[in-house]
Formats: sequence, structure tokens, C-alpha cells
Amino acid sequence: MKFLASRELGRLAKWLRILGFDTVYFRTGNKSSLIITALREDRVVLTRNKILANNRALKILFIKSQDVKSQLREVSKGLDVRFNPQDMFTRCIVCNQSLASVGKEEIRDRIPEYIFQTQNEFSRCSECGRIYWQGTHWGNVAQIIKEVSDLTK
Repeated sequence: MKFLASRELGRLAKWLRILGFDTVYFRTGNKSSLIITALREDRVVLTRNKILANNRALKILFIKSQDVKSQLREVSKGLDVRFNPQDMFTRCIVCNQSLASVGKEEIRDRIPEYIFQTQNEFSRCSECGRIYWQGTHWGNVAQIIKEVSDLTK
């Protein structure tokens, strides 16, 4: 499932990317462009905009909550989406591209020495070049997935 998050849902867009979902974050208020993008790319629109939510031509989920955990629950329940820990950190949180494994030696000069010494697996975004590794945030995200999943049962 692919998403398009409207401009008021930037944190949700980031979290959906962290969880491995292809999520475009639409920063502008140009509703025509948003609609065209959603239709062309077959994306589910996530919005807090009541006017946009009434558009019958789109697949839309109106998000009621302002809290990102609650928003994730709304996506999970409203679209029957399951969050899988194996999918975490498979997309770049900055530019939404899929990440690819990269050799440790290949990126040695781009990461802190401590990280080089303590981590063995790395991923890189082919678009922006950002490097990812399994740090403490991995466990934090896994805990949030568990919390959200437990509350949607």
C-alpha cells in the first residue's frame, strides 16, 4: 500500500517511512496537484483536511488525531494495515527511496568511528546518500509498533 500524506501530517509521513511504507509527503496546499499525484500513483491519501476528505474520486483516510501513535492506530484500523518489524528502516525517512545494503568499508569515512567499531550492517539511500544502521532507535521503533499493534487488536 502506498500513501500520500497531506501537509498537516508530516510526522505521520516520517513514521510510515520508518515502518517501511512508500509515503509521499505533500508539503504544499495545492489540492489539484495532490489529487493528480494520488490518482496517477494509486496512493491512499491521508489527511486532516475535511474538505479534501470529501473528495469521492480518491482513496482517502481522514485522520482525526493529532498524536502520531494514535494516527498510526487510525491507519492500521482504517486500512487494515499491519506494521511488521522486518520492514522497519527499509525506506529513507528523508526522500522515501528504498534503502540498499552497503559494505562497512565503503562508508567508513561517512560514519563516526564508534559506529564503525560497534555496527556491522549498514544501508544507504541511493537518492540522498544518507546512511542508516541499527542503533538504539531500532528498539524504540519496535516498541512503538508493539504498542500500536496491541491497541488495534
